[in-house]
Amino acid sequence: MLAFDGAINIREIEQAHNSDLTPELLRSSQPVVLRGLISDWPVVQAGLQSAQQAADYFRQWSNENLVQAFVAPPEVKGRYFYTSDLSGFNFAPKTTNLNAVLDEIFQYAQTPDSPSIYLGSTSVNHILPGFRAHNDVAPLQDATLVSIWAGTQSRIAAHYDIPDNLACCVVGKRRFTLFPPEQLENLYIGPLDHTPAGQPASLVDFYAPDYTRFPKFKEAIKHCMVVDLAPGDALFIPSMWWHHVEGLAAFNVLINYWWRQVALHMGAPTDALQHALLSIRDLPQAQRDAWRQQFEHYVFSPQSQEHIAQQHRGILNPIDSSLARKLRAMLINKLNR
Repeated sequence: MLAFDGAINIREIEQAHNSDLTPELLRSSQPVVLRGLISDWPVVQAGLQSAQQAADYFRQWSNENLVQAFVAPPEVKGRYFYTSDLSGFNFAPKTTNLNAVLDEIFQYAQTPDSPSIYLGSTSVNHILPGFRAHNDVAPLQDATLVSIWAGTQSRIAAHYDIPDNLACCVVGKRRFTLFPPEQLENLYIGPLDHTPAGQPASLVDFYAPDYTRFPKFKEAIKHCMVVDLAPGDALFIPSMWWHHVEGLAAFNVLINYWWRQVALHMGAPTDALQHALLSIRDLPQAQRDAWRQQFEHYVFSPQSQEHIAQQHRGILNPIDSSLARKLRAMLINKLNR
């Protein structure tokens, strides 16, 4: 079990409704729990009767489209992570379909010391056509991506997502351990380009923190929030908040909504980070300091450019789709040198 409790209280809305998903909440920089937000979903009601009824409900909408699941051996106890030397991962990918995943979940539930299986970040529309006509969060029906996560008991290391996120507990029980973005240094993040699930993740085992190896994690704990979600509950996770996620039941399903607060033509911030590693990090200190001023002036605290006539501001003008294409073309030309 988790080796520490949440130090900071999280805002909760009891008996939440879609009307609680106000623009202010969906742009908030703080997490919010919405108790019962999706309790009227038919699939949630089925799961409250039994895990089998929930599985049967999913089967009536599922197709045979292929998905990638992950299978881990019994000894890792559902912690999908690196191998001990970080050279690989302690799980294996498996190409399958949703019905087969459901079969394995219930098969493993009947057998002690079974492997675990985990289906992560799969488009609901891809494998459950028609499902969202009956199970959806109306204010977010146009969200950029709606994903399903299903499996046996699991632990996913603390990571961040660039989009804002509404995580909805559909079946089973989920525990989220949240840290604000400024705890980056205290979470001991692993490699940026060799990750268990696409995003850089904390190397700390939250069930047994090694404070000799990760001493600053004690400071991170002072700023964490821990929240348990029951079926029907939802959690709003702002962009860039670190979250460690546990599936605590023998059968867990979560559906989440991802969206960004900028237009689709905007670039991914990780692209800028990777380019900065290539072009800035290894400069002499004085030059890095000079570039820090440039980024502060133009990006982080953008200053007025009224001294330049608007028609001559070029890429300093607000980014629209046309200017975004121009910037991409400039970058591609420079990177292909």
